[in-house]
Amino acid sequence: MPKPPHICNCGQIVPHGERCACQIVRTRARNRRHDARRPSAAQRGYNHEWRKARVEFLRLHPCCAMCGAPADVLDHVKPHRGDMVLFWDRSNWQPLCKSCHDRVKQRTDCSQ
Repeated sequence: MPKPPHICNCGQIVPHGERCACQIVRTRARNRRHDARRPSAAQRGYNHEWRKARVEFLRLHPCCAMCGAPADVLDHVKPHRGDMVLFWDRSNWQPLCKSCHDRVKQRTDCSQ
């Protein structure tokens, strides 16, 4: 049996498992504000040296640490939050596929 729709704060009826258009607009605006304050990738340490280290690490560790699929993302196990010692600590690196990184890993990072 399908689950019932819910009512958004704006008063719209939204099918189960979907988001209201107003929620999508608010999320995009919040993300734009966050990105405007966030340093660039290069300022956060993701430069040429990182890209070379990433390619080498993924060559040596080609499988996702979570599901075993081919890995294409080099992830920090513990978020470094700007700590360059932790950023370059190879024991804090793990290979992940994009799916695990974008879904499973990000969900666990948000709860920390």
